[in-house]
Amino acid sequence: MALKKAVALLDTGKLLSVSKRQAQYLALQNQINPHFFFNSLNGISSLIRKKNDENTLLYVTKLSDIFRYILQSDKKNLVPLSEELAFIEAFQHVMVVRFANKLTFTIEVPEDKRNLRIPVLSLLPLVENVTVHNIIDSEHRMDILIRLNERMELVVSNPIYPKLTLPDTNGTGLKNLENRFLLLMNKQIRVESDEDEFQVYLPLK
Repeated sequence: MALKKAVALLDTGKLLSVSKRQAQYLALQNQINPHFFFNSLNGISSLIRKKNDENTLLYVTKLSDIFRYILQSDKKNLVPLSEELAFIEAFQHVMVVRFANKLTFTIEVPEDKRNLRIPVLSLLPLVENVTVHNIIDSEHRMDILIRLNERMELVVSNPIYPKLTLPDTNGTGLKNLENRFLLLMNKQIRVESDEDEFQVYLPLK
């Protein structure tokens, strides 16, 4: 009887631990959405003021694809890299409209490696950070490079064009990303930066 009680308590402890980890992950994941939602509404407002119906329709169509992926993400933990890259391709259409072709993406990931897995919505906070912290205009064209290195890490890099006024941010997005990788993969991301380039290394599974 004592042994059965001990096993039951152990099982209960494991369930509570898993539930706690899931709750922590969902809390971290949900912090992404309001920030992106706010920026997206600003983009729509800007297009409406310009009275460009075609661009507005494209923006809204791609935005619906993006939000569908975000809304379905609460049912997912790790996803194939192919899903995250497809999300980024939809995101690119929105960014092209928002920044008038001054922000582009270069993706260098072989097709046979796109089945590697990554925490869902890993790329969104990194791309958003680029737009928050950098000047993006005709003189500062931004190309975000997403590639796979020899260590099978996904590397997201961009040139640095710092804004003259520091953005109103406390680095929550990057910190949340670090915590999600620890919770889901028990692995750490790496961040490298110098005067010219910012790079984030994401481990894959």
